[in-house]
Amino acid sequence: MKIRKITALLLSLTCLGAMMSACGTSTTTSTVESAADTTATSTETETETETEATTAAETEAPTEEETAEEAEDDEEDYTTGDASLDNIRNQDEIGEKELLVLSFGTSFNDSRRLTIGAIENSLEEAFPEYSVRRGFTANIVIDHVNRRDGYLIDDVDAAMNRAVDNGVKTLVVQPTHLMNGLEYNDLVEQVGSYADAFDQVAFGAPLLTSDDDFKRVEQAIVDWTADYDDGKTAIVFMGHGTEAESNAVYQKMQDLLTADGHTNYYVGTVEASPSVDDVLAAVQKGEYERVVLEPLMVVAGDHAHNDMAGDEEDSWKTIFEGAGYEVECLLRGLGENEAIREIYAEHAQAAIDSLQ
Repeated sequence: MKIRKITALLLSLTCLGAMMSACGTSTTTSTVESAADTTATSTETETETETEATTAAETEAPTEEETAEEAEDDEEDYTTGDASLDNIRNQDEIGEKELLVLSFGTSFNDSRRLTIGAIENSLEEAFPEYSVRRGFTANIVIDHVNRRDGYLIDDVDAAMNRAVDNGVKTLVVQPTHLMNGLEYNDLVEQVGSYADAFDQVAFGAPLLTSDDDFKRVEQAIVDWTADYDDGKTAIVFMGHGTEAESNAVYQKMQDLLTADGHTNYYVGTVEASPSVDDVLAAVQKGEYERVVLEPLMVVAGDHAHNDMAGDEEDSWKTIFEGAGYEVECLLRGLGENEAIREIYAEHAQAAIDSLQ
């Protein structure tokens, strides 16, 4: 039985990978079971430069992560919102059916509530028979929020152990990931290592999986920015980017926008290609007076506030202003968009349907 389920898992991942290359079918889910015990890593989601500090007594020299944390704590002179307004969803008494929403996470409290929290709320409304719970893959985000605000969000292992301890029998996992990349695959494997504890486990697809997903996300972001589409404005979306093959989703979205006549819409990435220089060169070919910047990310976290909208010389805002454009930054994540949340809900529904 176990071998068959592991084979099914591998086949489902292969199908998802094929969809990312050919983008030819609709949402895919996978029932998972594996003996591996791995730790999820992130290369293509919203990142924060945060980690838990150690004392000099614990180590002779500070690590790069500790140095980054100290620098961030010194420089964090802005407010990210009231953490108490956010439901961290780590309550017990889960019941026999759980819908676990896994996200990379963000330490920006308002954005976390308005994006990840909004997705969780939508899923709770859509599936009242399931207890919706939260898990973050980024322990540096979890540690930072706990240290700063006193709120402890479950990481993946804590969320899975909570489900086991509460006697959950049916577990549905819906990641908020943008793409089927390295972290998504790691999550499937990590969750699979707990599968023996449940009667049924299903895994929902990321946001951009099928051709239909791309078309709907395209329409969502075009509708969202319609007020800025005046013929004189370039509308630029900033994604995270990854060196993995899944980075192709950004070019696919650009090609789709261009083919559909949205020639003043541009997609770039922070850490891969198209880069900000690539996007600037493309924008300069047009006759634009203004540039609107917006994250193509689930949350508006560190990348959106600093890499996109910051005042540093290498921020996208500064670069476009230096090129002579009037710049407006929209600090909102995709999770705030109702049409985006509906796609996640449909992917979760497909995962639930796979159990029937």
